[in-house]
Amino acid sequence: MRKLFAVVTFCLGMTYLYASAQNPAPQSTPAPAASPAPSATAPSATAPGATAPSARPGDVDSIEHIIAAVYDVISGPAGPRDWDRFRSLYYAGARMIPSRRDDKGVVTARVSSPDEYATRAQDYFSKEGFFENSVANRVETWDRIAHVWSTYESRHAKGEKPFARGINSFQLFNDGSRWWILTVYWESEDAAHPLPEKYLK
Repeated sequence: MRKLFAVVTFCLGMTYLYASAQNPAPQSTPAPAASPAPSATAPSATAPGATAPSARPGDVDSIEHIIAAVYDVISGPAGPRDWDRFRSLYYAGARMIPSRRDDKGVVTARVSSPDEYATRAQDYFSKEGFFENSVANRVETWDRIAHVWSTYESRHAKGEKPFARGINSFQLFNDGSRWWILTVYWESEDAAHPLPEKYLK
């Protein structure tokens, strides 16, 4: 999975772009309502104080649905993604944080906004197919707070062997009418740090 994001991990757990759509350089499904025409670029709508595009009700009515929407909206063959749908999942000021370990073992994390992710990811998605899905989700919730520990797999085409796997850590918020993503923080598996079996089921 390492040709080198923040794959557009939910995640929405969304693996390639700074982690390649989930890490630049090799490192996230209900869609009930009609989607607006996809655009290749995304105007700023997730900056603090900005208003996000209207979400599909079926994308944000449950934790399960918003996590599925994160993976679904960044997945597809080479070409544009529906960035309005993508941005509609994120609360104003939301963060996307891929982490990586370089060849010398130095670990870093890069903090991006959903808009910054969309800009970088579209460059990659324009040239490469990218399909990401969750393998297993561990959910903790209380009142309006939720955390989802989501194991993901990334592919260039459906049915192919995954080129990347890892963990997306989602922080979610419910405002009384819907769920929002506050943070997606992820790490990709590597040879020295394989995913434990307990996170694969």
